[in-house]
Amino acid sequence: MAAKPEAAAALETLDGARFEEYRSYLLRYALLQLRDPTAAEDAVQETLLAALQSDFAGRSSVKTWLTGILKHKIIDHVRRQSREQPLDDGERREDAEADIADEFFAEDGHWREFPSDWNAPDRSFEAKAFWMVFEACVDSMPARAGRVFVMREVMELSTEEICKELGITATNCWVLLHRARLAMRECLEMKWFKA
Repeated sequence: MAAKPEAAAALETLDGARFEEYRSYLLRYALLQLRDPTAAEDAVQETLLAALQSDFAGRSSVKTWLTGILKHKIIDHVRRQSREQPLDDGERREDAEADIADEFFAEDGHWREFPSDWNAPDRSFEAKAFWMVFEACVDSMPARAGRVFVMREVMELSTEEICKELGITATNCWVLLHRARLAMRECLEMKWFKA
């Protein structure tokens, strides 16, 4: 009789609450990137299935290991989606929007209104409410800009990886990332730091 992979043994020893905590975390992570509850749930299920079928080396925590698997599942989903269908109207909406940078900077390159002081932003990362606001801010961005932002800032993919996955140029990636960062800053200032 073959021994169970270490991952299966590690996941089986978790009590229901701990397992649900991992699953909830993975689902939030997938929703942030995919913006589709069905696709996010599928990615999480594929992640947990892959974890049960593989060996857990123990070089990281179970949560970190599962997140790494999920990142690959999300990338696989994005690849399939980009091959199967054209981008949604977020692309057209993006073109129709005024350049966000013009809202923040005067013609001479100086701030129109200096950014507010965020005091100790590191403490915000510890608050669950912050992450709900963060997700809402990402959801309010045009689809492609939000995807590029999450791929770069959350998933920590390189520009080359993002360009390859989305079929865009590096220049386009940088523009989208710049606009997304400005939009995120404005959204967080309105919904979190001034609240």
